[in-house]
This record gives sequence, C-alpha cells and structure tokens, in this order.
Amino acid sequence: MDAAEFRRRGKEMVDLIADYLENIEQRPVYPDVEPGYLRSLIPEEAPEEPDTYEDVVKDIERVIMPGVTHWHSPYFYAYFPTANSFPAMLADMLSGAIGCIGFSWAASPACTELETVMMDWLGKMLKLPEDFIAGTHGQGGGVIQGTASEATLVALLAARSRAVRMILASDPQRPETGITSKLVAYSSDQAHCSVERAGMIAGVRMKKIPTEQSDKYAVQGETLRRMIQEDKAAGLIPFYFCATLGTTPSCAFDHITELGPICNAEKIWMHIDAAYAGSSFICPEFRPLLNGIEFADSFNFNPHKWLLVNFDCSTMCSVCSTNPNPLIPLCLTLSPPLPQTTSQHWQIPLGRRFRSLKMWFVFRMYGLKGLQDYIRKHVELAKEFESLVRADQRFEISADVVLGLVCFRLKGSNEVNETLLKRINNGRKIHLVPCQLSGQFVLRFAVCARTTESRHIREAWRLITQLAEEEFPCCLISCEVKG
Repeated sequence: MDAAEFRRRGKEMVDLIADYLENIEQRPVYPDVEPGYLRSLIPEEAPEEPDTYEDVVKDIERVIMPGVTHWHSPYFYAYFPTANSFPAMLADMLSGAIGCIGFSWAASPACTELETVMMDWLGKMLKLPEDFIAGTHGQGGGVIQGTASEATLVALLAARSRAVRMILASDPQRPETGITSKLVAYSSDQAHCSVERAGMIAGVRMKKIPTEQSDKYAVQGETLRRMIQEDKAAGLIPFYFCATLGTTPSCAFDHITELGPICNAEKIWMHIDAAYAGSSFICPEFRPLLNGIEFADSFNFNPHKWLLVNFDCSTMCSVCSTNPNPLIPLCLTLSPPLPQTTSQHWQIPLGRRFRSLKMWFVFRMYGLKGLQDYIRKHVELAKEFESLVRADQRFEISADVVLGLVCFRLKGSNEVNETLLKRINNGRKIHLVPCQLSGQFVLRFAVCARTTESRHIREAWRLITQLAEEEFPCCLISCEVKG
C-alpha cells in the first residue's frame, strides 16, 4: 500500500467507522457466539501471498463483528463507560502515524513535554493541590499509564521502596528480606481485584478492610486505625493504603478526609484509585468528593472511562510535598548505554505511545464546559433511571446513586435476580452485569455510551420490567400486595 492508496483506503475506513457508530444501536449489543467461534472462520496459518484490502474489509463483518460486544451502543449498561469521541480517534491516527517510542525526552521531546503539560491541564481542571502540578515548583506531576491497575502497582512498588529505605535509614544492619516479609498493605473489601493482584505481584500481604451497608460501603477511619494498631502489635509494618473513590460494585467513596491524616501520621503511603469517578471531579458540584486529596501520595483515574479520551489513557499524579518526589526512588530510573537517554520512569513499560495527543485534541475541541456538560448529562440519565426504579414497588435501590451508576434489584431472592439478569442478557437488546452487596445479588445499570439519550433509558426500563413480569408474575403480584 502506497501513500495514494492509503489516502483512498483511509477515507473508506473513516466512512466505515462513522457508519458503524451512527448505526450501532441497530446491532445486538451482546454477541451470540460461543468460546472458540473465531478460529474456524479464518485459516490456520498466515497467507503466503498477500490478500487484497477488499477481502480483509469483507471479513470485518464476517469474522469480527459477530463476536463484538458493542461497548459504545446506547444499550450498553455494563461495567463502567469506556470513552469514545471523534477527536480522540483522530488523535490516535496521528499518534500511530508519528509512531514514536517516547521512553525519554531525547527519544521524542514533543511526546514527553506534551504529556507533562496535559497532566498539568488535567490537574488544574480537577483543582488539585499545587504539589501535584509539574509546572509550579518541586518535583510533583503526572504520567499517563495504560490502566488503573498499572497505576496501583506502580504506587505500591514506590511505597514498598520508600518503606524499606526509611527502615534501613534507622537500622542499616537489618536484612531487607526481614523488612519486606513484615510489610502489610490495606484496601477496602469493595476495591477492585487489581489492588489485591498488585499485592501478589509485589510480594506483600494485602488486607481487606471490611465495609458496611450502613456506612455506604465506605472505609471508615476508625476501622483502618484499629487494623493498623493490631498489625503493629503483631510485629507487622503497615506501609500502603489504597483508597477508592467510586468503587466498582456500587460507586462508593472512602472517607479520605478521615483516612488521609491517619496514613500521614503512620507514614503510610495513601494511593487514591478513582478510575471511574475521577472524571466527574472537573464539575464543581462533584469536586467535594475529592476533598482530602491533599493527604494523598498518589492519585489515579481513567480519562479513558468518562472523559471522552479513547482507551488507553490512565492518568497518575504524585505529590512533591516530600523532596524528592516519592516515585523517583522507585528503582525504575535507567541509564542505557546511549548518550542523552537517561530518564526517570514512573511506569513499568519502557516504550510509550504518544497518548497525550488524545488529551490535547479532546480538551481543545470540547473545552472544559463541553466535558462538564457530558458528565452532567450521564448523571442526569442515571437519576432518571433511578426515579423509574423507585416508582415501581417491585424493585429496590441497593446503594446511593451518586454519579452514573444505579444498583437495583427485584425485591426477592438472589435466585430471582440472577434469573432476571440472565433473561436480560440472553435477549441481547441491552447488557448489564451484576455485583454482590451485603450478600445480595444486585444488578448494575451504568450509563456508558456517549450517544445515550433519555429514550434509551426508558426503553431499557420497559424491557427490564417486561421480562420481570413474564418470568415472575406471581412473585411480582405478591411484592405489590406487600409493598
């Protein structure tokens, strides 16, 4: 393919993408395939001779689309959003064309510097303390990770390194293995499984802090304090706490204004995982949810979830209240045998894509106001769905609706709700996933797609209630009588 054909095929691909997104709601949101479906549709080996571009494009519908879960359909309500916008897609095209591997400033100055500036733009949109901003003073700032899972692991590794160095500074003869074997980290029992996995990778024990429905599934300061004291009395070394703002099951918010001072007093690294909810903090009415950020050592959220920046783009900020920045002694600083390539790496991979281009395009073409309007619209749609659920005596809301997630269920057994969800997803008209809250099987309804409107919310609710009536007419009548 030469440049002339690339121009022609590129325009065709843009048309294909635009057609796909414009007509996405006409497709079943969830695929009707079995594991292994794809292997029989393509040859067992790569072709000896090149295929034509036309043949490749034909196979998109034949091979790929039957197995696609359409995350950007307005009938997709599972998990959390994954961002999608035309400016971000265009930026991704440019990033792919430039094709730099930004492992250092010398490797690509624009890639390095735009990322630093975009992280500062984002920090100012969130009204982060100056200690998190690179363009002020000191060594704070941010970096784009691939996912929140990576950010959690990097923060944990930095915390482990800091804890070991602090102890060795006062007791140089102590064996390092004797320190790491005593380290203990904490997270909520509502935290994402990637937090526990980070502990396994780092080789440290991770303890889950229990939460209660009466506390809105948020970690309480007194609970953390008690666990710390118990572990210290047992000879363990508390060193890391991962607070969650917007948990995956119910979008709960740990009380970081209580937890932060405890962590600071105990010299425990507090990392904040706000993967989904973090985008909402650009809105003044939701910014109080981030109060307490001044106590954190690191903070992460995913613009690729809810800020119209396509995957992958997970932003991680670290504070410079200590000098030097606590991420720098992470032992990821490399000095390869090449001139002018020594650099500090706040992430696991060495190679880096030009991901900040997506942020630059989106922030400029939407503006802060446009991004705020987008967040607010999703929250309004979630509130609309919540009102529909509350108006029906057969259903109940299982957790506070703070942002764009509604947790609800039929009044009844877990089995009834499991059957209802199975019917919903088997129909492939809308797609939901469940969670467990206080031993109850709960349905999660997350407003996800950029194109979701009120009519989609109401269509989804009509389908849910219709399936409930068909499957459990007697149960529902009984619930209405008891209501």
